[in-house]
Amino acid sequence: MTEHGSPLQTLVHGIALAVLIGWVLYLARDVLVPVAYSTLLVYVVLGMTRQLARIPGLGPRLPAALRYAVSATAILAAVWGLTMLVLASIAEITDNAGRYDGATLAAIQRAAGWLGIETEPSWPQLRKMLFDRVSVPHLLGSTAGTMLGVVGTLTLVVLYAVFLLIEKRAIDRKIDRLATDPERARRLRTVIHAINDRVGNYLALKTLLSVVLGAITWAAMAAMGLGFAGLAGLLVGLLNYIPYVGSVLGVAVPGLLALVGGADGSTLLWLCLGLSVAQFVNGHIVDPFLMGNSLNLSPFVILFSLAAWSALWGIPGALLAVPFAAILLIVFQEFDGTRPLAVLLSRDGRLDATR
Repeated sequence: MTEHGSPLQTLVHGIALAVLIGWVLYLARDVLVPVAYSTLLVYVVLGMTRQLARIPGLGPRLPAALRYAVSATAILAAVWGLTMLVLASIAEITDNAGRYDGATLAAIQRAAGWLGIETEPSWPQLRKMLFDRVSVPHLLGSTAGTMLGVVGTLTLVVLYAVFLLIEKRAIDRKIDRLATDPERARRLRTVIHAINDRVGNYLALKTLLSVVLGAITWAAMAAMGLGFAGLAGLLVGLLNYIPYVGSVLGVAVPGLLALVGGADGSTLLWLCLGLSVAQFVNGHIVDPFLMGNSLNLSPFVILFSLAAWSALWGIPGALLAVPFAAILLIVFQEFDGTRPLAVLLSRDGRLDATR
């Protein structure tokens, strides 16, 4: 009985611990989300630093301090640009909410005409059908309020990231003093360095692709004279971090914003076609070429992680799902007791490539 009870007891304890951790993560999400994003921002800086070192000819000759300075400056400039873009989008929403209300009604009436509905609905009729729950100005106002909260969160994330970068030098010394066993200290350093290397490189390249997709979206909508071009580019860039679903939303969200902004049928069609081509090229050619299967994660694990973190932290959790799954894989593979879990999380069962 004892021999069979020990694995079962371990399984029960593991499930109970996972439930407890999930409960704490859910309750403390407002505090932990900025910390998680600041940590990943540090990983982006570290990943960019390593990518700079790989530049042929010039990279190896650049001092490490200069590479860190360039990477950190680029990230801070990007965060500042995002903040300005969010503030500009808020101003656009608040200044034109009434006009977008009328544009939404016109879009619905055009859709009614396309569908062959004889009597086009009026705005009062639509309000009655939806029980007064739909109000474009109210929805846009809520969006503006949410975006204003994003600006505050970005400020906090940058502040945390700065202090984490300052603390980075002392991490190895802290590990040596925390672990009395030199072998355990070495293993902890190996895990941390593996996370820094693989997650940092993934995030740096993913950020580059997200910026490119966001810029393409902004350029396409601006060239067509559509509103919300900056907001659409920002949202598409963020959605690119979400696996599988992000590609679909990267076309649907700009299309919806263009529709609210008063785009006609042909403009909307060409916009969606162009963005679909961009998403296809990114998802099937550029992304696999640059990153391949660098994280060695099972597609099912990615989807499960996406569902779990979305349930815990909402959209912020969905953006963090893949890096968190990769961190679990790296940690699990370093210890004999959890190595079978790492095999299950991996894409093909082979872990040597992740070391």
